[in-house]
Amino acid sequence: MSNVIQLNLPSRRQRRAVRHAALLENFARNRRYGDDVFWLKENAELLNILECTGTALEPEALESHAGFYANVEKRMGFFPQYYRFLLSICLDLEDLGLAQGAEGKGEYLARWVADQGLVDAELSDLQRGEGRRLMQRRGVSPRTDDAGLDDRLRAFVARSQTFAMPNKKAAYELTHIVFYLSEYGRKDPLLSNGTKESLIFAGTLSYLERNADLLSEVCVAMTYAGYNPPAKWVDWLSGVTSGFKVAQGDKAVKQDDYHEYLVCNWAVATAAGGEAFVHPVVADSVSFHRMDDRAAPLREMSECMFRLDDRRSSDWGLMRPYLLETLSETSRDILLEAEAACDDFDAFFAGFARTGLNAGLPLRPTGSAG
Repeated sequence: MSNVIQLNLPSRRQRRAVRHAALLENFARNRRYGDDVFWLKENAELLNILECTGTALEPEALESHAGFYANVEKRMGFFPQYYRFLLSICLDLEDLGLAQGAEGKGEYLARWVADQGLVDAELSDLQRGEGRRLMQRRGVSPRTDDAGLDDRLRAFVARSQTFAMPNKKAAYELTHIVFYLSEYGRKDPLLSNGTKESLIFAGTLSYLERNADLLSEVCVAMTYAGYNPPAKWVDWLSGVTSGFKVAQGDKAVKQDDYHEYLVCNWAVATAAGGEAFVHPVVADSVSFHRMDDRAAPLREMSECMFRLDDRRSSDWGLMRPYLLETLSETSRDILLEAEAACDDFDAFFAGFARTGLNAGLPLRPTGSAG
C-alpha cells in the first residue's frame, strides 16, 4: 500500500475554479462596459462555451455577472435589437448556476421576445434559427411558426460546392447552423452527407489558411454533428491553443485574439477531449495573443491558380506537381498535410479551381452598358 499515490483532487478543483472565476471577471468587468455591444458579444461567447461544454463552476465564479442579471429586463426593453445576445447571456448564467434555488428570468424573457415578434423581424434564416433555438431552451416557440426554416438551413449547409472556395461568411454560417440544429450537440441535427463534405471543405480551406478561429468552429460543428474531425486538424489546434500568451495589467491591449482563444479552447474541450482554459489568469485587465507565425499556402495557391488562366485545371492529379513545385517549402508541407487530412481532396480541389464558372462568360461585356 505504500506505493499508492494520493491525488489532491480538491486542490486541483479549487485551482480550476479560481481560474474560471478570474476569466469570467475579466470579461465581465475589465475589458469593456456592460452597455457596449462588444461587451455583449464577448460575454455571450464565453458563457456559451462554458455552458455547452458542461463546465462546472463554483457559485462565486458568476458573481461578476450578478449586476447584469439583476437588470437584464431593463436592457432587453431598451435594446431589443440585441435580444439574442441578452437572452443568450441570461439563459447561460441561469444554466451555469447563477439563479440556483430561485425563479429564473429566462422563461419570462423568452416569452416577451415571442410576444414582441422579434424573431419575425430577422432577415436572415441563420438569425431566425438562433432566436428560435434560444426561446426553445425555455419551452417557448416563436409567435409565427416558420415550418420551412429547418429545410432551408439544411439545404444551405448541404451545398458543398459553396464551401470549396474562400468565403468566411458562408463558412461561419455553416458552423452556426450545425450548432443550432444540433442544439450544441444535444440532439441529432439530421444532416446529409453533403453537409459532412461541406464541413470538410471549409475545414480544409481553414487549415490551408492557418485560420485557427474558423477551423476550431468547424471541428466543434463536426463533433456535434457526429463526425470525427481529422486528427491532424485537432492536433494542430491543440498546439495553437497551448501557445497562446495572456497579457495582463498594463501590458493588456484592446485589440487581441480573444475570439480565437475562446473557440480554440472550445475545440480542445469538444473535439480533442482535453481541458479548456488552462492558462493562468488573474483578475485584472487581460488580452489574449496567438503566438505562431501563421505561414499559410492558401493565398499562394489562389494567386498561382488565377495566373494560369486557361491552363488552369480542376484535376488535382494534373495540378498537384505544378503547385508543389511552385509553392514555398513551408506552404508545400502544409498543402501535403491538408491533402492527407481531407477525405476527398480531389473533389475539394475541383471546387477550389473554379474552372467551370467562366464557361461562356465573355471577358468583356457586350451590348449596352448598364
